[in-house]
Amino acid sequence: MIAVKKRITGFISVLLMVSMIAACSPNQEGGTSTPNSGEKGNTAEKPADTNKPVEITWWNFPTYQALDGEVGKYEKQLIEAFNQKHPEIKVNLEMITYDGGPEKLNVAIATNSAPDVIYDAPGRIIDWAKKDLLAPLDDMVTDEIKNDIAPAFWKQSVVDETIYMYPINTAPFMMAVNKTVFEKIGALDLLPLDKPDRTWTFDEYKKALEAVKEKAPDVIPSGFYAKSQAGDQGTRGYLANLGISRFLNEEGSEVAINTKEAGAALDWLVQAEKDGLVVSGSASLAAADVNDLFLQGKLAFSINYSAVLRAQNAPLKQAEFEDVLLPYPTLDGSEPKLEPYLGGMAIFNNDDEAKITASKTFIDFVANDPEWGKKSLIQTGGLSVRNSITGLYDDSEYEYSELARKFVTDPPTIADGYAEVRTFWFPELQRALLGAASGEEALNTFATKANDAITKAKAANTAK
Repeated sequence: MIAVKKRITGFISVLLMVSMIAACSPNQEGGTSTPNSGEKGNTAEKPADTNKPVEITWWNFPTYQALDGEVGKYEKQLIEAFNQKHPEIKVNLEMITYDGGPEKLNVAIATNSAPDVIYDAPGRIIDWAKKDLLAPLDDMVTDEIKNDIAPAFWKQSVVDETIYMYPINTAPFMMAVNKTVFEKIGALDLLPLDKPDRTWTFDEYKKALEAVKEKAPDVIPSGFYAKSQAGDQGTRGYLANLGISRFLNEEGSEVAINTKEAGAALDWLVQAEKDGLVVSGSASLAAADVNDLFLQGKLAFSINYSAVLRAQNAPLKQAEFEDVLLPYPTLDGSEPKLEPYLGGMAIFNNDDEAKITASKTFIDFVANDPEWGKKSLIQTGGLSVRNSITGLYDDSEYEYSELARKFVTDPPTIADGYAEVRTFWFPELQRALLGAASGEEALNTFATKANDAITKAKAANTAK
């Protein structure tokens, strides 16, 4: 149960966090659902009294691609299909945006008006779980389901071995390239597309950027951004791989990106902007700004992409070109480390067991219904977290995205205090980009602040 006293105590801290919490990506942190080969995964029973429908509220980011240009239309169809099987449960849908949604959620939590169900990512869900705001979902997960999902995904879905997020879809975060640009300038051989795993080195990447600058002067070779937290996973993955490091250590207990190699990579980025290899003014650009340049055909490389984003961006393109997925280049050509996007559903514990039970029934339908589970997954353009569910798309980039799952590493979302840690990242990037600090100095300052936040959050969570 969520104690009222605990909510009141956390009211001020939640409101203070409102200004710091932002969506991880402008069009990325949504979710999908996966089929379960017709087998139910939820052990929860339906409410006993079907004469009195249970009402639950579902808040959803634009998880699914809009039908006929209408955001939320697919969600309404999903609810209608659910009600054909479960007329005893009424689902009230409220669509929220990536820009204002996080703030709206925090205010709702602080005022005891949180929704019953949310489809989101671990960054927020696990933070809520650590604050005792969510209902455990262990009774929904059968041994079959648990064994069919990689430990890396469960690691992002639990707190103290208790499941609080039902994992549904995934896709590795990586880069994308405008393949058409390289075809036009006769430089396709500079891309690692002839290699099955598409891995490549920092030097190979730089040669590709230089070719674009020389032969396609109307196209910006590559992008970067540091205005806000949105899309921060792209900047993390980009710099960590260029510097052959990790953002945090495997345990998520301290920062690992403050190495000389990563500092040198950040220094290179600053110089590359001056040399015209990276978009100018990156310190004042948001992830959405850079994404728009890519969709306009004005940018050769986007550093924040995935199979999900590729599907969502398809109808938004303002120029005709082929976008192809690539892993981040590494300094020495070693295997990249890719943060996984993970989408899933959680239940706020609003002190109503009937609503919790009904919410579990709804989540089970979204994730495991033989027809709508698969349909929903495809509607978002995501991959299943289930190892047994592959080949949903007849598309080479989805095939590569499934292959690239072997490069997935532990995401920083598992760290205590992650919500605060990420607020220190972009200001330090800005300092380096604006020449106020070297790359190594900026990363060391970030590490000091972030490690302190992790230590304090861990102590607070342990004391509960």
